This record gives sequence, structure tokens and C-alpha cells, in this order.
Amino acid sequence: MSLARPGGNITGLATLSPEISGKQLELLKEIVPKFSRVGVVGNASQPGTPQVLREINLAADAFGVQVQYLEVRGPKDIETAFQAASKERADAVLVLGSPILFSQRRQVLDFAVKSRFPAIYARPEFVEDGGLMTYGASIPDLYRRAATYVDKILKGAKPADIPIRAAEEV
Repeated sequence: MSLARPGGNITGLATLSPEISGKQLELLKEIVPKFSRVGVVGNASQPGTPQVLREINLAADAFGVQVQYLEVRGPKDIETAFQAASKERADAVLVLGSPILFSQRRQVLDFAVKSRFPAIYARPEFVEDGGLMTYGASIPDLYRRAATYVDKILKGAKPADIPIRAAEEV
């Protein structure tokens, strides 16, 4: 099995979140060159988070940056996470993709501003609502591509013959 020939009844689109996490850290380093500690806000039960954290730690090692993971399992944890980042003297925050964080993005943005943290987010909606910057997969691009996959399958293509593709990054 490979992404080009997935086999079975499998095909689809990938956000490649783990792979872009290092780039997110690199972008933070560009805007805050002297930062040495980053708070990573996320939910460990979210699929893919362990892989994302591995990539962030690899990039952090390369940049000489310490990572402080800040777990958010529910809306009440957001304030606690930002307080912990402040207490541990984080210089910036990286907010991972998570339904909780997305649905509570106003609260996340408010705490980032209140704490004076430069922050990067996984979804552009955070920036549309006032966040500093984003770098991640384009969800509208995934939707458009998904429609073409459905069309191909309905016209008789086997899912196994349709390669798994990455989303465009924004």
C-alpha cells in the first residue's frame, strides 16, 4: 500500500498536519527570532496529535526551542493553558487543530491577545477573527477535491486506483 496506490476500497485526501507543524514553528521563529519557548495548545485525544507533537519536537530541537505542551480537553481548559504558558514564560504559542479549539476560537484569540503571545493557528478562520497568522491545509480545497473523488467513483473508478492526495497549504 502507498499513497499513490492505496489498495482495497481506500482513497482520500490528507491534511498532512504532522508534516506542516515544523513549518508552523519555523514561521513563528521568523516573526519572533529570539524566542526560546513555545506553548503548544492542543488536545492529545485528537487523532494525529501524537504525530504532530513529534514533528514539533523535531523542529524545536533544530531551532533550539523548548516545547511546553498545554492540554485543552474542554472550553474551561483554555484559560488554564494560557495561564500555564505565561507562568512558564512561553514566548509564543502554536494552536493545533481541534474541534474544541475551533469552536472556542474567540476565547482562544482573546487569551492569546491578553497574554501578549504571538500565535500561529492551524485554520484560517482564526486569522479571519483577528489572530496573527495561520499555516495549514486549505479545508475548502479538500472539499473541492473530495467532490472530484466522489464524481470519479460514481463514474466507476475504483477507490484503490485513485491516489491519496495532500491538501493545498495556506
